[in-house]
Amino acid sequence: QVQLVESGGGLVQAGGSLRLSCAVSGRAFSFYVMGWFRQAPGKEREFAASINRNGTYIKYAESVKGRFTISRDNAKNTVFLQMNNLKPEDTAVYYCAAVQGYLLRDLIREYDYWGQGTQVTVSS
Repeated sequence: QVQLVESGGGLVQAGGSLRLSCAVSGRAFSFYVMGWFRQAPGKEREFAASINRNGTYIKYAESVKGRFTISRDNAKNTVFLQMNNLKPEDTAVYYCAAVQGYLLRDLIREYDYWGQGTQVTVSS
């Protein structure tokens, strides 16, 4: 069984930065494509970023492109989301997700494993 645990959320002022981490236990981390999603109050969960097994291919949602950076450390079984120049509209619960395979994924239904989420709140 694969378990994902997010950390690093918190309260930050607009323009600030946060770095989210997602620690993965279970089967070989390097077999998984990883993604970050977010869900704002009253809205549906949406894609933010994904990274392939060795970090050579990355995809971002337009809303975060140029401000967020996804990365992974396969030796530490961890995926990161560096978030810079945060805006109030980035306020959401952020989830990491995993799926075995090679191709980048940006749809919720394509991921098999999910973390419990970490709250990010950006004040204006």
